[in-house]
Amino acid sequence: MVFFWPQIALAIASILDFAIGDPWHWPHPVQLMGKLIAQGTEFILKSFHSPQSQRWAGVILGLTVIGVAVLVSDRIIWLANKGHPLLGIGLESILLASCFAGRSLHHAALDVLNPLQAGDLPSARQKLSLYVGRDTQTLDEPEILRAVLETIAENAIDGVTAPLFYAILGSLIPGLGGLPLAMGYKAASTLDSMIGYRESPYLYIGWFSAKLEDLLTWLPCRLTVITLGLLSGQLKKVWVLCKRDAVHDPSPNSGWSECVYAAILGVQLGGVNRYGSTIKIKPLLGDRIHPITPTSIRQALSLTRHCFLIWLGLGISLGLLL
Repeated sequence: MVFFWPQIALAIASILDFAIGDPWHWPHPVQLMGKLIAQGTEFILKSFHSPQSQRWAGVILGLTVIGVAVLVSDRIIWLANKGHPLLGIGLESILLASCFAGRSLHHAALDVLNPLQAGDLPSARQKLSLYVGRDTQTLDEPEILRAVLETIAENAIDGVTAPLFYAILGSLIPGLGGLPLAMGYKAASTLDSMIGYRESPYLYIGWFSAKLEDLLTWLPCRLTVITLGLLSGQLKKVWVLCKRDAVHDPSPNSGWSECVYAAILGVQLGGVNRYGSTIKIKPLLGDRIHPITPTSIRQALSLTRHCFLIWLGLGISLGLLL
């Protein structure tokens, strides 16, 4: 039975994420990572001033945060297992569930959709502002729906399937378990979201973190595109559209993750986004066969959940067979 515990922990973690997600006001590993990143960034900005020194300091910061996430999570479970194996598997399940954002993503989408469908546009705009960086105060209903769908599509990879990919990979390595690799990926994703910007003051500090996150996400992203294409029965269409449109996105992954949903749903994503006084034009992804509707949003959430369940089933089965 002990050999199957990584798969048991993975299954329990998935149930926990599906049932309760991340309870508000509970401590979360990402919060600790965020504090470490913020303190490290502040120190670098004060202590290093040349582009080269900031690049190397950013490399050290990135490796340190990821290393701490991997080693601390591994040692926590090791100590818990020393106390009692059931304590170890329980703690691993809880911490692993914190790496998945399936329920949180579902909640965020419905948090905006509910007032929008009730005709309360101001509330929908206010709710949306909690989840996206773009200005929301002047958005009409179609633009709100586009923002929600783009948020689901982009976060489906780094918040759902990529952490699951690394959890499955870790569960297949004897003596490791799924938590350390999933937590390491979560650290890389947090680094990218906090300092992986191509603008001052993070241009040099966050270069390594942005590139590393792109690298770690590349394979899970393509596997997600293939899985969703197969799941929808439109793999050829999905791949053709992604090859046509996703390559125009500056990110090697977000264009693919958004384009696959656009292709399957027959909608078009991308366009003009406003961030304060800055206007950013994102490449158009997919063909506008249908308008984006609340039904489109729910279909995207369903696709994400089914993809997660397929990977989970395959990962557990492979672990048990090995």
